[in-house]
Amino acid sequence: MSPMLPVFRPDAADVLKDDKARKSLKRYFAATEGDLPARFQVCKLVDVKADLSADDEELWAAHESGLKKFRGMLSKVDEGEVKLEGVKKPKISLLDLKIELAKRVLRYCYFCERRCMVDRSAGKIGVCGVGEKPRVASEFMHYGEEPELVPSYTIFFNGCTFKCVFCQNWDISQHAKGGVEASAESLAGMMENAHKQRARNINWVGGDPTPNLHAILQALKECKVSIPSVWNSNMYLSTEAMKLLFGTQDVYLTDFKYGKGECAARLSKVPRYFEVVARNHRLASADSELIIRHLVMPGHIECCSRAILEWISENLGPMVRVNIMDQYRVCYEATEFEEISRRLSTGEFTNVLEIADEVGLENYII
Repeated sequence: MSPMLPVFRPDAADVLKDDKARKSLKRYFAATEGDLPARFQVCKLVDVKADLSADDEELWAAHESGLKKFRGMLSKVDEGEVKLEGVKKPKISLLDLKIELAKRVLRYCYFCERRCMVDRSAGKIGVCGVGEKPRVASEFMHYGEEPELVPSYTIFFNGCTFKCVFCQNWDISQHAKGGVEASAESLAGMMENAHKQRARNINWVGGDPTPNLHAILQALKECKVSIPSVWNSNMYLSTEAMKLLFGTQDVYLTDFKYGKGECAARLSKVPRYFEVVARNHRLASADSELIIRHLVMPGHIECCSRAILEWISENLGPMVRVNIMDQYRVCYEATEFEEISRRLSTGEFTNVLEIADEVGLENYII
């Protein structure tokens, strides 16, 4: 076990003794404490039989076989039957295959469910506005995340697949050409620096990290240290992008905002929101561990908060880690939309906590 992290916040230390947190994030805690490797380090050592010049159909089939091998190896690693130090480095790894497939997706970009189908490798851009190379707005040790994540080394990418009228990071999310261009190698360097600074994890955020999936996968390959990887996202990925993430992330730190109505289309200009995001939560839960964030918004208690919390309980179970957040504030273009042009009331937030209890959620935090 690695030495205990310095205490930066009381709850960041207390969470180490939180039985519910440790139960729902069992492997993540083991990885932060040095008892298990980060999942991407296992992915690097899964041998795949594939010619990287083959057609897409053949490579996706090889990827499916590789994921089965990954799950088998991960199980043996977690049970102590296999040590990564004793595994021979493959000629072509599952992570190598993921990187090749991501490069191909980039040429007809469908990393998210908008499926713009533009060739970003040739300088075209879609709705997110992100080019071929990532642009980083900032990267730093973050102490304001969930206690089990703190200290979390966050990398904020410019650009986003959403157009939220109330975005608190609108200067990053809606300005894809801002920030500083970053290579995969420099991102890997940030990961290694985070490890030196004893961060609990590397946290890919934005904006949203989805448009930069190809570069993040390459950074994971280049990274020489074992540090848990956190995918901090709106979860509007395509099914193909979700498959490329499988086996690489220790925690999906998700954002689940809207119910089944038209709220997402009106406030974030996103079609089919609930269908896509609910599907991806199921996929993420089957792959790794979850922390779900739900930002409670004024005027959206029944249409959104209740619908989401009921769905989580019914589909992911009562022990999934959920952060019910009261941090909504009026910013960006929110004043143009009457119901969200005010702060959340205490009564509304209390009502949502009552709903969480009513639907049987047992592992939520505020």
